[in-house]
Amino acid sequence: MNRFRVLAVAALFALAAAPASADVTAFLGANMTPANRQVVGGALGFGLLVVGFELEYASAGDDPAANAPSLKTGTGNLILQTPVALFGVQPYFTTGGGFYSEQLASHSDLGITVNTGGGAKIELAGPIRLRVDYRVFRLGSGALNPTSHRIYAGVNLKF
Repeated sequence: MNRFRVLAVAALFALAAAPASADVTAFLGANMTPANRQVVGGALGFGLLVVGFELEYASAGDDPAANAPSLKTGTGNLILQTPVALFGVQPYFTTGGGFYSEQLASHSDLGITVNTGGGAKIELAGPIRLRVDYRVFRLGSGALNPTSHRIYAGVNLKF
């Protein structure tokens, strides 16, 4: 009788569970601190209705004339999003942390970063979406610019 109850409860939880979703994004944008530089990157995300998790990597080149270092970030982020797209748009808020590396001439710094931002995933056709995103990164004390701003647009594939 005990096994039957356990199996019945497990079956109810399985039926009531929200389906998980995943997506992958390839993006191109600008790191705007202290000067605009191209940034390229990608992200892989998993979500359950409102809460999701994402792993992201991005790389921006340097601009020695503007004293702007190259910046590479690898982060894990928590995402809070609407459970469905509203009029084809799914807004989200994200926060997380990870590691960064910056270099400019003889300066080199590796440390921990935290970031906060938000954006939207906009339906285009089927599982293909446009993703726009803005983030503020707080870099470690050894960074030339302790706050870095980034904006991007990318192709997002939902599966």
